[in-house]
Amino acid sequence: MKRINFKKVLVALDYDATSVKVAEEGFSIAQAMHAETILLHVISELPVNYSTYTNAYEFKVDVIGDLKKVTQNFLDKAKKHLDDESVTTVFRDGEIADTILKTAKELNVDVIVIGSHSKKWLDNIIMGSTAKDVLEKTSIPLFIIPTRKKE
Repeated sequence: MKRINFKKVLVALDYDATSVKVAEEGFSIAQAMHAETILLHVISELPVNYSTYTNAYEFKVDVIGDLKKVTQNFLDKAKKHLDDESVTTVFRDGEIADTILKTAKELNVDVIVIGSHSKKWLDNIIMGSTAKDVLEKTSIPLFIIPTRKKE
């Protein structure tokens, strides 16, 4: 049997408090494989415009820039928490599942790690969630980290 050599692990994070657990476990998986860790956050909806009763306005570019700064700050904090300078951070915008998969292919990753923080995480995998969408569309091995709180 041919041994598979994993070189890159993509860890997809969201702003949920459980993302710390996902980052830690994804990082641990990468370390066990002697692989590079890449932390990813997908900005799922970039604000484009808003309206008042009488007028519609486009958001200024600086608002989108601020959103990107907040996202990079979030990823930098996750990297600092892992205490490893070799961890790479990246963010993209788009539909979450498709963007995770597109980024995984662009970066030529070998494994994707994603969390499922629903109270009924298995139901969500079966019935519908980001994890389910990634699972259905990927040909890349996928680790789903259940992060639900114990009741």
